[in-house]
Amino acid sequence: MATTILVVDDELANQELMIELLQPQGYKILTAADGQAALEEFARNQPDLVLLDIMMPRVDGVEVCRRLKKDPESRLTPIVLVTALSAKEDRVRGIEAGADDLLTKPVDRIELLARVRSLLNLKAYTDELERAESVLFALARSIEGRDPYTGGHCERLADYSERLGRRLGLPEEQIRALRQGGTVHDIGKVAVPDAILLKPGKLTPEEWKTMRQHPVIGERICAPLKSFRLVLPIIRHHHEKLDGSGYPNGLKGDQIPLTARIMTIVDVYDAIGTERPYHGASSKEEALEIMGQGVQKGWWDPHIFSEFRNLLTTNGGKSPTGGN
Repeated sequence: MATTILVVDDELANQELMIELLQPQGYKILTAADGQAALEEFARNQPDLVLLDIMMPRVDGVEVCRRLKKDPESRLTPIVLVTALSAKEDRVRGIEAGADDLLTKPVDRIELLARVRSLLNLKAYTDELERAESVLFALARSIEGRDPYTGGHCERLADYSERLGRRLGLPEEQIRALRQGGTVHDIGKVAVPDAILLKPGKLTPEEWKTMRQHPVIGERICAPLKSFRLVLPIIRHHHEKLDGSGYPNGLKGDQIPLTARIMTIVDVYDAIGTERPYHGASSKEEALEIMGQGVQKGWWDPHIFSEFRNLLTTNGGKSPTGGN
């Protein structure tokens, strides 16, 4: 399949020039004459790269860039702003909007082709990375599917933790890690036999020893992906407790990464609110009361718990996903 480039410019002559320069290189060229048309064309065809004029009617290029980079579905697509503007503030606006590169009109053919090739090579790497992440997400959901009582658990944790992270003012990269961690936090359970994972009664000491290894195994599975560097602490430490009685490392207090403490709160809440063979599903109020007792025992972070409780309360009395 040919690599697709979307050329966005309100002047037909500029569109034709780009086609003349790029088509002989084997690229498929799509065009749009304004920002709104560019967004619509992008949604239809998902191009591999966008060459985007800044000064355009309806929606300007900087705003188009900002919207595409804000959307998780398009944020990794390279965008080159092509402009005749030379003012420093205009170029800074483009960079702040997330543009991957800038070219000045009139465009130099050799420079254009070199930058396009470089960015498309980078896009190929990110596509490969996304495929690897997708495999891990699929594996995590297949593990969830082994247990009929935990349907939707990963999705709920991703949603809970993202909302709680935003409430706590975490930076965007940690918010993303929380969302990913919500999906893959228990991926290490792939190594836990069904006889242990699905056992309706109390685990034996030996079975419990096996179960307690799943955070370490999960970290090991995901460690090769550099894009998961902020997710790994969540996977490994979401069963730690502030008093040091958790696992696998028995960390105490602030030794436990903040994102892991957030995941712990939402994981415990969802577990208490989910029906299991050995307990029924608690209501939101009951779950929060049980968790409050855990806070008093020194298990959970009191500030994070307080913010999570406020989040549930200010969400119309419902959990973020509309559950109990």
